[in-house]
Amino acid sequence: MRSLWKCGGGQEGWWGRTHLLRSANDFGERKKIGARFSETMSLLLFTDLDGTLLNHDNYAYEGAKPALKRIEAEKIPLIIVTSKTRQEVKALQKELGLEEPFIVENGGGIFFPQNYSNFKIGDYKRKNDDCVVQLGRSYDDIRRFFLEVKAQFGIKGFGDMDVQQIINLTGLPRHQAQLAQQRDFTEPFIIEKESKIDALEALALKEGMKITRGGRFYHLIGIGQDKGKAVEVLIEVFKNNLNNNIVTVGLGDSQNDIPMLQQVDIPVLIPKLDGEYEDVDLSNMIRAKYPGSIGWNETVIGILDRWL
Repeated sequence: MRSLWKCGGGQEGWWGRTHLLRSANDFGERKKIGARFSETMSLLLFTDLDGTLLNHDNYAYEGAKPALKRIEAEKIPLIIVTSKTRQEVKALQKELGLEEPFIVENGGGIFFPQNYSNFKIGDYKRKNDDCVVQLGRSYDDIRRFFLEVKAQFGIKGFGDMDVQQIINLTGLPRHQAQLAQQRDFTEPFIIEKESKIDALEALALKEGMKITRGGRFYHLIGIGQDKGKAVEVLIEVFKNNLNNNIVTVGLGDSQNDIPMLQQVDIPVLIPKLDGEYEDVDLSNMIRAKYPGSIGWNETVIGILDRWL
């Protein structure tokens, strides 16, 4: 089913009780980004998961709990932007008590909860209890090409692995590894010889696909998708449904997060476990001091203290 209008019923979402920010004129940062804001603003947080909100080594978010509680208390939307699958994100959202839109598989799809009020979201499809705006290729298309070049380039994707192999590569618990196999748009993979990745990408581009790199894997994705494009589309949806301005914050740590960080007002770069950062420099960018959930927590609280 496709629609050009509403997704869900009439329950009041966060926009029905929009969080108000003070005028940017009240803050010293106004010279940098304040010119983009008016007297009334809504704050929107976009976050990567692995290595950002979740620790790279154990997937824990304990260090981020103070900021998460503050976000919940302030009724600020926290939108997950990840290479993980829809089922993985829905499980984490349930654990965190989130009922917000989310972006999966490196921007392959934007999912809205069915009862996300009367937002007009454009062209979407139904997928079980969610409405999805699809930006990526289908997983069947991705796998078809993947299998054609698999032997030539020595690559192995999630579709070639059993659950135990995914556990060994990721450290995920079994039930989460099973959710990671339920893919809609992209294929995470490993390659025997890194020197072949450029040739593989050149061939993928001819088929309307491209390769991006996350914290652990390469990902074969549709050429028309990335985290930035999905964030851009979602921001536009919010702007079209709200009367006040939106201030956007994005947090990420990897190469595949850079397009997302380029789309937000306040980009936050989280360091790797070794303290190194991705090579990117953006206007208004904040570099978190610490990796994972601890760095995420400290930086988010600092932003909330400054802007609320």
